[in-house]
Amino acid sequence: MILNSIETLLRNGERSEILGALSAALNRSDEAPFWRQKSLPFCEAILSVLIPLREQNLLFDPEGNSQPELSPALFIRWCDLLSLKTLAFTLAQSNFEEKLIRTKLSLERCSTYTPIDLEILGTYLSGYTVNLNDEWVDFPITNYNLHIGMTSLITKILEGKC
Repeated sequence: MILNSIETLLRNGERSEILGALSAALNRSDEAPFWRQKSLPFCEAILSVLIPLREQNLLFDPEGNSQPELSPALFIRWCDLLSLKTLAFTLAQSNFEEKLIRTKLSLERCSTYTPIDLEILGTYLSGYTVNLNDEWVDFPITNYNLHIGMTSLITKILEGKC
């Protein structure tokens, strides 16, 4: 029931509705409070950019391939910290150029892109020492490892195993 609800919300719901469903699922999980507290802001940061891309019909995966909908599988793909960092730089450059770049979507579709507010994502990433000025500067491996733990929890929830 929860899985179907979250899956439907990812396809059509507002960010607040999705976060509410994820929060409820996290609270019902048997995970330590540490993981639950870290995971919700992580989800919010991801949704802050995926929902606008969904609304513009411009969803793509980390390899730049067009995606028809915001599914649990696509959400999980963007949970990788390196992928999320790359997405932030892609959208920042897309905002500057006023067209979606670095994807395999058609030029016609990319030209329909409207700039996305990156404040929530940027604040989140900078909190984990992700350099937002130089894409090629690495972040601490401990932060990457922490995100692997959060991704594991989110994956269990989205797959209905939690």
